[in-house]
Amino acid sequence: MKLSHKALRQKYADHLIAHKHVEAPPISLVPQDDPTTLFTGSGMQQFVPYLLGKAHPLGTRLFNIQPCIRVQDIEEVGDNRHDTFFEMMGNWSLGDYFKKEQLSWFFAFLTDTKIGLGLEPERLYVTVFQGDEHIPKDAESIAIWQELFSQAGVEPTLGERIVTYDATKNWWSRAGVPDQMPAGEPGGPDSEVFYRFDLDHDPAFGTKCHPNCDCGRFLEIGNSVFMQYKKNEQGAFDELPKKNVDFGGGLERLLSAGNNEPDMFKTDVFTPVVSVVENAVKQEYHSSDQKPAMRIIADHIKTATFIIKTGVTPSNKEQGYVLRRLLRRAMVKIRTLNTSFSTKEIEPIVKEVVHTYDGIYFEAQKDSTHIIDVVGNEVERFKKTLEKGMREIEKRDVIDGKGAFDLYQSYGFPFEITQEIVAERGQDISEEEFEQAKTHHQEVSRTSAKNKFRGGLADHAEQTIKYHTATHLIHQALFDVVGEVRQEGSNITAQRLRFDFYTERKPTDDDIKTVEKTVNHKITEALPVRMQVMDKQEAMAAGARAFFKEKYPEKVNVYYIGDEDVKKAYSKELCGGPHVKNTKEIGSIKIVKLKKIGSNMYRLYAE
Repeated sequence: MKLSHKALRQKYADHLIAHKHVEAPPISLVPQDDPTTLFTGSGMQQFVPYLLGKAHPLGTRLFNIQPCIRVQDIEEVGDNRHDTFFEMMGNWSLGDYFKKEQLSWFFAFLTDTKIGLGLEPERLYVTVFQGDEHIPKDAESIAIWQELFSQAGVEPTLGERIVTYDATKNWWSRAGVPDQMPAGEPGGPDSEVFYRFDLDHDPAFGTKCHPNCDCGRFLEIGNSVFMQYKKNEQGAFDELPKKNVDFGGGLERLLSAGNNEPDMFKTDVFTPVVSVVENAVKQEYHSSDQKPAMRIIADHIKTATFIIKTGVTPSNKEQGYVLRRLLRRAMVKIRTLNTSFSTKEIEPIVKEVVHTYDGIYFEAQKDSTHIIDVVGNEVERFKKTLEKGMREIEKRDVIDGKGAFDLYQSYGFPFEITQEIVAERGQDISEEEFEQAKTHHQEVSRTSAKNKFRGGLADHAEQTIKYHTATHLIHQALFDVVGEVRQEGSNITAQRLRFDFYTERKPTDDDIKTVEKTVNHKITEALPVRMQVMDKQEAMAAGARAFFKEKYPEKVNVYYIGDEDVKKAYSKELCGGPHVKNTKEIGSIKIVKLKKIGSNMYRLYAE
């Protein structure tokens, strides 16, 4: 019987709860108050302050499944293991257990037939940090793995079953490898687990296969990071007094391993979507030589569906630009295989994504219509862009490799289509020139995007945390002064906060002055800020406010300001944090601008 994604979720939760972990609700796919990142890109993103020493209100043993998007390697999608939307299964120890427990528990989850996935131990391979001139080899992890494999009847041969790599592969810190870490920065070795499929090694990827080989035989399914050291002023490394564990394993990859299926697109987070893609492109996936294109279509529309669910629409800026790029790239691939494609071919793909995750991230009846409308509008806009691209080709007497890349970048024309068009003129395009232009563009893009996509690790600055808490006070003050309002989103930098809201009554200048006065009064009252984990229905019944576009889990974090009784508190919201401990830490707030941004929609700026 095949392992389903729903069964995998339940097994993981049961496993961690049995080891006294508490579920910490995942944060939004589009962080509301973090200017350093476009999307949540890792499970540990919300836990950075706690990994650096802050006490977490839920305790020292935590877990969750975090939806993530990583688009910096979008060009990798098309093989059997890369996707732009994925879910990260994670667990954390904050100064509690360490290497022995983490590696033993994860190995049990992978191999135990009753509580875990029942994987064959002989299919598992691990990597550890080999050490350098500053930090010793991770001998402790090696010894633990040797014992675990021996107990499972597998010879733990060093260099084969257990492989050591340098810091570029088996070390984690926010700054990268040890040499790049500033004084005071924590970091540590990590240990990755790989699953081996029954595939032959492709010599194109080297003479010898190994766990980190890209030939497809091995798939990384989990990484345990051990926050063990801190760099001192002399450039050496001291052991941390409180050591942490940060584990992450991709749900989709664990699902592939659990089914012994090297093609992620043949697991049930993709098979229903791929089946609708087959109808759209008039080809069967299992026998098609266009599998890469079909994977791109399935992945990109799936990711776009999740992005639209958060309230993002296609645009030329930030998240909206990513959404537009994903949709248009998918449409170009569909057009390559089906020149008469239309919204009718794409609608069922969106519906199938929503259906696959119904009850987890979507409510099928409520979400499908809006998402399909957004996608349909972009399809129509892009068709016009395609026509413009065709006219641009007609204007040019000669198109070289760089010109072909310009058409690819500006209009979404794949090289193959441009090549076919100019071939009719008796011309030939250098594919090498096209690839050179493409590679140059990727290098520039990755350099410029490095900070934007680093996973929000840079900005848990004191001022942004103050502004984050202030948005809660502003939200409640608007209710007090204006009446019924609905939060539409927020954006926070270290310089200012922005708060978007819907209300049927336009706020007057006097209203805004009163809101500002109310917020500053609550700040001077020095009200405590608390957090309580509650059932979602209980939280809503207590009057907690929520970001209406967000899909919340059954267990939620409620941050409340004022009275110790959450029901009597001045402000209470479903939120991922972090926040100040007392409103007096905020200082004061001045509302500097209010503008209308849509029908009954307003945007407020404060400093």
